[in-house]
Amino acid sequence: MDGDTLATAGGRLRIHGIDAPESDQTCRRGGQAYACGEAARRALAALPGNGRLTCEALDTDRYGRRVVRCRNAGGLDIGRELVRQGWAVAFARYAEDYAAEANEARAARRGLWDGSFENPADWRARHRP
Repeated sequence: MDGDTLATAGGRLRIHGIDAPESDQTCRRGGQAYACGEAARRALAALPGNGRLTCEALDTDRYGRRVVRCRNAGGLDIGRELVRQGWAVAFARYAEDYAAEANEARAARRGLWDGSFENPADWRARHRP
């Protein structure tokens, strides 16, 4: 699992509109490599109410995963929150949906923005067949 995928009894769910580092992806902070994929996964797991989410299925991706928009009991959109915390980037076609959160994370140097990172899509293209 990684920072943009949820595991349920019914299978894996892909969070709509965001892209988080892959589980084995590393980034740099303070000149040192760190496991940013694992950090993104932990950020997702730590979101308030993550154990009880309401998810709306929007699509199915090319891997057969349902693409969902999920909210916790307080109404927090978890994809939007991961972008705001800096642990995910918005997919290009959804960039406008999450522009304010992405700009806030970048300006505050939160999460991935507190160092350097390769866009997860570019990283996958270089490391996955």
